Amino acid sequence: MKFEEWEPYYEEILAYFSFDRKKDEEAAEFLDHLMIRDDLPMLEELTSGNHVTVCGNAPGLINEIDQVKGTVFAADAAASVLFANGIRPDAIFTDLDGADETFQEMNWQGTIIVIHAHGDNIHLLRYWVPRLIGPVVGTTQSRPLPHIYDFGGFSDGDRAVFAAHELGASSVSLVGFDCDDASVDPVKRGKLIWARKLLALLGHVC
Repeated sequence: MKFEEWEPYYEEILAYFSFDRKKDEEAAEFLDHLMIRDDLPMLEELTSGNHVTVCGNAPGLINEIDQVKGTVFAADAAASVLFANGIRPDAIFTDLDGADETFQEMNWQGTIIVIHAHGDNIHLLRYWVPRLIGPVVGTTQSRPLPHIYDFGGFSDGDRAVFAAHELGASSVSLVGFDCDDASVDPVKRGKLIWARKLLALLGHVC
């Protein structure tokens, strides 16, 4: 999704959660300053013309492992579940709040970390980005910069789905998504509401 198409949804999200667009833009600029590589071509090569499975971080992911096939995109901590079950994702879409040492290990082995900047995670960017020595791509939910991309989407999972479509996947399937999870806190519940709305734009049901 081009930014001109995404921006109206982004403005709605900012209003819904009372987020500050200026802080998002500052975070994107900070990430741009930290990045010493841009491995988007590698991500495009893994995606274009291929089936992509996007793995969400719902508790049910563990029961759907056998449905994971093709190029594998993981949403944040879903990557650790996959890795513990013998699957190293091709890419992890993360704002780094679920990052741990296994992310570094997967990245060292070749997993692309798609690092997302937003107004609340500058401290995580400062800590983790210099420690990721493998392939990386930077993203934002605000206006993109020359090497910081905005494919559309808001939370880690739906951003991964938007990226798969934007980068030319032949087909996209979702596992480990549960937009009806009643156990989450109110903010997360709001994110799930938005995930359902955004995924529907691409023809996916959550």
